Amino acid sequence: MTAASGGERADARRNRAKMLSVASELFAEHELEVPLGEIARRAGVGAGTVYRHFPTKQALLEAVFVQHLEELVASGERRMVGFAPTQAFFGFLMHVVEKSGRRGHLCEVVAADASWPHPMLTASVQRFRQVLTALLQAAQRVGGVRADLSPDDVVAVAVGCTSMLTTRRDRAAGRRLVQLVLDGLRPSADVTERSVFRDDLVSSPGRVELCADCGVKLPLRPTGRPARYCGPTCRQRARRRRLAG
Repeated sequence: MTAASGGERADARRNRAKMLSVASELFAEHELEVPLGEIARRAGVGAGTVYRHFPTKQALLEAVFVQHLEELVASGERRMVGFAPTQAFFGFLMHVVEKSGRRGHLCEVVAADASWPHPMLTASVQRFRQVLTALLQAAQRVGGVRADLSPDDVVAVAVGCTSMLTTRRDRAAGRRLVQLVLDGLRPSADVTERSVFRDDLVSSPGRVELCADCGVKLPLRPTGRPARYCGPTCRQRARRRRLAG
């Protein structure tokens, strides 16, 4: 092994890192319409250098997303050893949402195109889920997170929060909404006790409401207080009985 070959490999690594950084920023700013030639120009390398590392834009997109996931994995691992379980879990989720917000379209493209070869991406996704699961279970063991949550639930919440944060022009307001949603993952009697929503009553085919006076079937209403009587006559009759009693 010569010093020259070692220097060439170091240069190649630096070029690759520079191209990934530039591509990530350009894709975030201009979505996916950026040509590889523009990425080469911004990174200060030749077009041939880009094509040697990334023969197609799809390969570059996958590499950018893999780098994003690996950065999230590293963040999660640092939090596991540096913070209490509950703080580590919620801090990691907020970090995932904020860092993924600008890359939402990229995530959708990579996830939707099943024709790509994804060995590196698959491995990164698995590592991400392992870290997420470890953080979730540690927080659940100390009672900081609802016990009925699964890693799939948390991923779905994170995706929804990312979308919500992305669509808000006021970043601070969006972040507050995300925090409100994430607070719903904490154990709380107000959160975990199952209450009946008015829409649930309408959508439940087997549920029947009857007039408290005459027993006639009542129509279910999607909003407002549930009806107790079929009309004013039954309501007045029931009132007179209560007064008499």
